[in-house]
Amino acid sequence: MTRPIAPGAVVRRICDLYKREAGTLLPVAAALYAIQFVIAIALPTSLTIIVSIAFWVLAILYQGFVVELVSVDESNRHATIGELLQAVTPVLGTLIVISILFAIALIIGFILIIIPGLILLTIWSVVVPVAVLERRGVFASFGRSRELVRGNGWNVFGVIVMVWVAAIVVSFLAAAVSAGLGHVGRDIVQWAVNVAIAPVVALSATVLYLELSRARTEPAPVA
Repeated sequence: MTRPIAPGAVVRRICDLYKREAGTLLPVAAALYAIQFVIAIALPTSLTIIVSIAFWVLAILYQGFVVELVSVDESNRHATIGELLQAVTPVLGTLIVISILFAIALIIGFILIIIPGLILLTIWSVVVPVAVLERRGVFASFGRSRELVRGNGWNVFGVIVMVWVAAIVVSFLAAAVSAGLGHVGRDIVQWAVNVAIAPVVALSATVLYLELSRARTEPAPVA
């Protein structure tokens, strides 16, 4: 038996978690994008691919970190940043493979008249929390995500739309405000926007996972 989740309630919970855990979420995101900036400066342009790969791995690690953070918050426990990162490290390889397969499938799906891509984006929306909290492996995590979303597809899609529309609006407004600040000013504003938005996407997947787990009358596993 699957009860419908409420997209508005999910988004409110994302906002509540963001405010409550901002002291952890934002400094780690700031460090993440600072590392990207330093790597980009330190390495020559010819090694841009290395910069991209390094940042991509760090971004995946951050997603897993946020999942663990929400899990700890959910169980009223406390963990340091180091402990949270250490908890997600064992599944980093799994998350990297999931990210690659996800990206390939989405690219193919969006090429096929967009709709298949949106469907995949929806049914695999909680694959990262599944991999981190349930330790199911690559393909089992995709299957579990689809199972959790079943019966709530439109509601999950609604949450995705609201989150991404908000992120796009913030990015657009920031770009408009920083248009006259010059190259350095625009880069600083973009860095600040990236730091502010990065936690939201990871939080949305984790909150969705928890809500969908409850909706299926199953206890949400806590790592």
